[in-house]
Amino acid sequence: MRFLRSLAAVVGFGLLLAACVSPTVPPPPPRPVAKAPASAGVYKVGSPYQIDGVWYYPGEQPDYDETGIASWYGPTFYGKYTANGELYDGNALTAAHRTLPMPVNVRVTNLGNGKSIVVRVNDRGPYARGRIIDLSRHAAELLDVVQTGTARVRVTYLSRADLQGGAPPPPETPPEIAAALPAAPTVKVDIRPLTSVPGAAVAAPGRQYTMPAVAPSAPLQVASNEPTGQVTEVPVPVATRLYVQVGAFSKLDNARTLLSKLGGDLRISTLQRNGQTLYRVRTGPLNSVEDADAALSRITGAGSNDAHIVVDQ
Repeated sequence: MRFLRSLAAVVGFGLLLAACVSPTVPPPPPRPVAKAPASAGVYKVGSPYQIDGVWYYPGEQPDYDETGIASWYGPTFYGKYTANGELYDGNALTAAHRTLPMPVNVRVTNLGNGKSIVVRVNDRGPYARGRIIDLSRHAAELLDVVQTGTARVRVTYLSRADLQGGAPPPPETPPEIAAALPAAPTVKVDIRPLTSVPGAAVAAPGRQYTMPAVAPSAPLQVASNEPTGQVTEVPVPVATRLYVQVGAFSKLDNARTLLSKLGGDLRISTLQRNGQTLYRVRTGPLNSVEDADAALSRITGAGSNDAHIVVDQ
C-alpha cells in the first residue's frame, strides 16, 4: 500500500511538471480592421450615370443651393469605400450627394429646428426618390435627424475640401477631369436668405438631371469652411411646406404642355427670380414627408423622372 501511494505521488508530480513545461497555445491575433491608405481619397467629379431611368450629371457647382429632404446612412456602410476612394466612417462629418464633386464642403441646415453644420461630401447617393443628401450618423445626430430618419433641409455649397490625409484640394479642376466631362445644362441658382427658400430649377429640354451645373472651368472659391462639429443656430421660416415639382420654365406654354401631359393634381405657380418669371409645375403643399413620397411616386409613375421634392414657405 505504501508503495502504491509513493507511485501515485511520483506520477502526479510528473504530470504536474509536464503541465508546467508544456507550451500554451497563444490566442489568435485580432482581425485587422480595413483601413484606407492616406492617399486613397482623390478629387473626383465623375461622368454622367443612370439609375432607375434617371440621368445624373455630376459637375462643378459652386452656386449649388437646394432645399429638400435629407436622410442618413449607418452601420451597413461602415468600412466600405466611398465613391472617391475613402472609407465610410459613421463618426465623421460626411455625406453622400448625387452630383456634387468630391470632396467638397457643404452647409446643411435643418429647416425644422435651425441647426446648421458643415459636412464633407465624399460619396454618391442617396438614390431613394425624394432625398437630396445622405448624412453620416454623427452629422445626423448633430442635426437631430437620427430619431426622425429624415428632415427638411437646405444644402449650400461652401468650398472644395481637403483630400484625405490633409492634402489641399486642387485650386482648379484638373484638366484631365474637365476634358472628360461632357457638356451639361448650365443654370445659376440664386443663394437666398433662409427666410426665402429657393425651390425651382430650370430643366433643359430633353435632359434629365437633378440639379443644374455650372461650366467645369468656372473659378471656385476655396474657403476655410471645414467640418468642425460646431452646431450653429440660424433663423429659419416659422413654417415650411413640401411640394413635388416636375419642372420650371421661362415660357408659360412649356409649363402648360407638361401640365396637360401629366394631368392629375399638378398646377402652375409663378416665381420671380432675377427679374424673370418662372412657371413651376408642381403639386402641394403636402403635410408630411410620407405624403410627399406618395405624391412623388404617383407622378413618376405617370412618366416624369424629373419630379423631385422641394421645401418652400
